[in-house]
Amino acid sequence: MPLIHTVAPAQAQGQVAEVYRQAEAILGCVPNAFQMYSGSPALLETQWQQTAYFMRHPTLSFPLLALTRMLVSQDHRCDYCIDFNAAMLIEHAGFTQEQIAATRRDPTAAPLDARDKAMLLFALKATRTPQDVDAADIDSLKSLGWAESDMLDAVAHAARNMAADVVFNTFKVERDE
Repeated sequence: MPLIHTVAPAQAQGQVAEVYRQAEAILGCVPNAFQMYSGSPALLETQWQQTAYFMRHPTLSFPLLALTRMLVSQDHRCDYCIDFNAAMLIEHAGFTQEQIAATRRDPTAAPLDARDKAMLLFALKATRTPQDVDAADIDSLKSLGWAESDMLDAVAHAARNMAADVVFNTFKVERDE
């Protein structure tokens, strides 16, 4: 049970009910991750808007983003996010358990093309050792056709996930059933 009160979908009202409705229409359910933010309707709305933005991102693929979240969460020991994103990769991207395990052991084993893998490794470097990112990293991604806006979005997505890991670990979000 979470350490703070969350609003279940059946009890949601107002802004919370509206976000839940949108999440359920797209995701098929209201994950506990969204319910965790229900105590702050404005924050819940912000989380949903950012999620919706990345779900329809024109260049950052679903597998790239889900792997980024899974690996960032692994760094911060957020079991909820690790399991949630691994399940999404299996169910919606066709990844195998073996591919997930190999990627968790070594991100360079991620089943992505070279371009997406470079962005994944960049986002991980940015969250692990941001002071080590330099112009050569940016130039390398540009040489693969990535725009600076893509780099900013990928790092912001990874950093946002770090914040979610802190929230979920602090308040003990429960795994979805």
